[in-house]
Amino acid sequence: MSDGSTRTRSWLREPLLHFLLLGAGLFLLFRLVGGESQAPKEIVVTEARVEALAENFARTWMRPPTAQELKGLVDDYVKEEIFYREAVAMGLDRDDVVIRRRLRQKLEFISEDVAVAAEPTEQQLQDYLDAHAEKFVQPDRQSFQQVYFNPERRGEAAMRDAEQLLSELQAGRGPADPADAGDPTLLPAGLEAATPQEIANTFGEDFALQLADAPVGQWTGPVRSSYGWHLLRVSERIPGTTPTLETIRPIVAREWQAEQRQRVGDQFYQAMRSQYDVRVEGELGELLEQFKATDRQASR
Repeated sequence: MSDGSTRTRSWLREPLLHFLLLGAGLFLLFRLVGGESQAPKEIVVTEARVEALAENFARTWMRPPTAQELKGLVDDYVKEEIFYREAVAMGLDRDDVVIRRRLRQKLEFISEDVAVAAEPTEQQLQDYLDAHAEKFVQPDRQSFQQVYFNPERRGEAAMRDAEQLLSELQAGRGPADPADAGDPTLLPAGLEAATPQEIANTFGEDFALQLADAPVGQWTGPVRSSYGWHLLRVSERIPGTTPTLETIRPIVAREWQAEQRQRVGDQFYQAMRSQYDVRVEGELGELLEQFKATDRQASR
């Protein structure tokens, strides 16, 4: 190996060379973002900003910052502002999905704040309730008891045993507690003022549908569920009703505000969207243009 190549490798390992290369890279980066070609940029740290920094420190540490700590907070804010401005100037925010979504979210928050600031009147809430009554209807409720017959325990006789007990109950005979003639189960012996969904969650959809058609005040069945066979007796059926505004005002107000947020958000976006000419390239773009042409002809 020659002395020349050895000296070359030694020179490449010199810290001074690394420092010079790094300095050249930073110099080019500085020139790239306009460090020498532009006038000095101004960053104004207002009194309100200083107060906000101090208040945030106090909330975190439960005491006000010292003068030195406050200076450090301001220095850090200035550093963050400089890095932010230079990053935006270099376009580093353009292809960052996280940043794009966060900026979109902040704009959406602005429109939502406008909507939430509007306090509805009683008449507006009443009109909303009248127009969306189906959203607030209280469902039917049923109270019932049931007797369970286990097919795994009784086999094919489960249905016959249920029919026999039903005949006895309808004739006014049978045990004082009909459940004594059935099989043990973890299912409840009945439910009180239960909604169709609550019944379906416990006994299954098919059971809930059959129960809805059962007469009130008498034993009926056998009704099949995914668990087995049942005899049923509906003791009470309460029809669903639309409550008054007075009884559900907070719920109606919440739904009204949600709709306002959506409406204001749509208007906010459409106002910005109208300032842009959007062009979609490729086959999808051609298809969208055809849709636009069809819409224009239909609107004539």
